[in-house]
Amino acid sequence: MKSLIHISILLLILMAGCKTSQKAPNQKPKNNSSAPVAVAQTVASVVGIQGKFMAKDSNFVTVFMRVEMFKSGSSVSMAEFISRFTLNYVLYPDFASRERLAYGNLPLNNQSVSQVGFNVYMVRFDVKKPTNQSSAVMLAEFVEMGGTKKSLTELAIRFKNPKLSDRYTLFDKKGVQPLMRNYANVNDTLMIRNLAGSLKKMYLYYYDHSFDAAASPMNTGNRNTARTLNVDTVMQTMVGGPVVFRNEGLYYFVEDTTDAYGIGILVENKRFPKFTRPEELIQPVLYVSQNQEMAELNSAKQLKKALDRYWLTLLNGNTEAARRTIKSYYERVEEANRLFTTYKEGWKTDKGMIHIVMGPPDKVIKAKDREVWVYSQRANFSEINFTFNRRPNQFVEDHYDLQRYIEYQPIWYPMVESWRSGIVK
Repeated sequence: MKSLIHISILLLILMAGCKTSQKAPNQKPKNNSSAPVAVAQTVASVVGIQGKFMAKDSNFVTVFMRVEMFKSGSSVSMAEFISRFTLNYVLYPDFASRERLAYGNLPLNNQSVSQVGFNVYMVRFDVKKPTNQSSAVMLAEFVEMGGTKKSLTELAIRFKNPKLSDRYTLFDKKGVQPLMRNYANVNDTLMIRNLAGSLKKMYLYYYDHSFDAAASPMNTGNRNTARTLNVDTVMQTMVGGPVVFRNEGLYYFVEDTTDAYGIGILVENKRFPKFTRPEELIQPVLYVSQNQEMAELNSAKQLKKALDRYWLTLLNGNTEAARRTIKSYYERVEEANRLFTTYKEGWKTDKGMIHIVMGPPDKVIKAKDREVWVYSQRANFSEINFTFNRRPNQFVEDHYDLQRYIEYQPIWYPMVESWRSGIVK
């Protein structure tokens, strides 16, 4: 009984929304700017880069890059960021080609950089469209001047036949900074706009729908069955004006009701990407649980007590092991929500599932419409690859599906068991 009380206190702390530890996983991903990175230094370092482009006019596109910095124990000032780093980029026809279409060096200054958060900066610059080129891949690097550090990222750009999401995007409520993610929080005020500042009406669909979590990596059955979502509400909104998201759910902007593609945004509660409520905390344990355990959790009348009992039972009543395992597991859930949310919560995506159970990859290999996550030097295997194929849909373009194989069994089950025995750190 005493152990149950201890673990209850821990879950109360989680639900109260205590600050998540900033310690990143020990494995540093390579060539994967969106994944968490372990850093232990007293000088400023780039730890994450996100890119987005928008069509500006017939000759140029505008590129936005959100750069997250780290400096142990202190903030990174604007002066330090722009004085210590420079941005170089090259345009190639595609991932496989090394034919240079264009290249450039961007001085970072008060005109090209703005601060958008604590140790977070937005870099904005224009790129001229190459002649007779419908698309390209931009490879960009932030280079420490006078040093050897380079932080790489890539961005696929369309120059012809732009989709709605190329011409319009969601910005903050002032219409200044683009939203560099696929989710917002309830009661957030945003603005949908283009770079020309034109005014027009758009249709806004609302779907009150919950999507399924990712299936097992060994589930090789046909999962491409077409689904129809019922629209709960259809509204009109004005481009260039404020949009307030009052309810949780999936929202979808289109210019015309017959459009095949639009702009999707998932709206979650105020604490997302963190999970704090018992009904939220229960769902992600699906990936390390047996069917009977999930049935008992989902049917419990007192969800918090059932979740307490679940973790204590797994860890044989060891409250310290339970405390450590809970912290590690839900940190990865939060990371998955922050990094991989598309039209559904990040933890429910294939990438989110692999990230939660396996942790961040040691290396990411990218090609057109494909990513390969490489894990090496684990206890029960020397190297394993997970391949994700990009599956654009009408809501988002950065959704990926895992190639599933029954051969993952001898890798996956021991990793799941390590969570259930509390030996994952």
